[in-house]
Amino acid sequence: MPDGAPQAIGVLSRGLSDLIHGDEGADIVSVETYALAVPLARPIADATVAMDHWTVPVVEIRTRDGRVGTGISGVHAGPELLCSVIDDYYAPTLLGASSEDILGTWNRLYWLPTHWIGRAGPVHMALGMVDIALWDLAAQRADVPLWRLLGGAADPIEAYNTDAGWLNAPVDELIRGLTGLLDQGWRRVKVKVGMPDWREDAARVRAVRSALGDDVTLMRDVNQRWDLSTANRIMPVLEEARMDWVEEPLHADDLNGHVTVQRSTSLDIAAGESIYSYQQFNSFIAHDAIRVVQPDATRLGGVTEWLQVTRLAAARGLRVAPHAGDMMQLHQHLVGVGLSAAPPLVEFIPWTQDAYAERSVVREGYLQRPQAPGATTTIDPRARHDWQLRGVGALRAR
Repeated sequence: MPDGAPQAIGVLSRGLSDLIHGDEGADIVSVETYALAVPLARPIADATVAMDHWTVPVVEIRTRDGRVGTGISGVHAGPELLCSVIDDYYAPTLLGASSEDILGTWNRLYWLPTHWIGRAGPVHMALGMVDIALWDLAAQRADVPLWRLLGGAADPIEAYNTDAGWLNAPVDELIRGLTGLLDQGWRRVKVKVGMPDWREDAARVRAVRSALGDDVTLMRDVNQRWDLSTANRIMPVLEEARMDWVEEPLHADDLNGHVTVQRSTSLDIAAGESIYSYQQFNSFIAHDAIRVVQPDATRLGGVTEWLQVTRLAAARGLRVAPHAGDMMQLHQHLVGVGLSAAPPLVEFIPWTQDAYAERSVVREGYLQRPQAPGATTTIDPRARHDWQLRGVGALRAR
């Protein structure tokens, strides 16, 4: 070996190590979890659940340089399950690792032994929370909002509103609520169906279309409550009422059923809030089971997997309209970040606006892109003080 070669190899080795590890200031020094029970302005219900609050599990990942990245989810129940996965299984792998190694961290956490008990549900959602926090840190470090880091356009994004169309509202109250949204400038609204008797759903559909007129875009959300027989009976009514899409008509795992319904109607079938992996999305897309793809970064493995799903959808010319388990707080950055023939669209539900340090801004039905660095997931300290659930979460530090 030539003179000086060992020294050169040592320098090269240290250089490669630096490239792999990155900035020491980005090393993770603590991982903290907790959850908020954010009260709703009024009780609501769809075909599966009634609620008076929305629960927001939170992870805060602190790095050596003092930055804090915040990851969030949104659940009906069980926030302690997500937090426990992070506290007991993910935190030991995260502490001391570089927050800049986002994809590497995703893979390491995904293939921990927890993989064998949860490729969906709490284990995978907990992975999503960590991934969101790491992307929040990446955008902070770049001193740009996340949408800009991801290459998104600065143009306002059209939004649709779900907050007046709940199933527990009588028809007259439902119509008043939807009319109020139109008065605020909304032109796209979603209404829940899934009554025990499909004829009640049909009557609500007809009443809403008659009251709102033809210029308003209407979507229907079944929340998985129909079977094929019911879907076949009511689909002609929805076609007559010119629905933009019909969301989750069947059980979320029923691929063949979705294929059958989509082939039977001229309407677009939408699904995604209960699909937890890009592999499962790929199956639905490849089999033409859905035409509106609704990935949710808080149900998937965070931003990393969400981007993978939207690429699959865009390549097939499908619409992407994210489900907003985060109440749009994160998804306002994600919509419109990739090439697509279909214009971006995002769901707006205003339940948790007061939980965050930076609120979303929607004017005349259009989302205004956030400008602060990060992913706008930082929790307002007052919200934590008022709404934190006792006994949920932990602090892990080096």
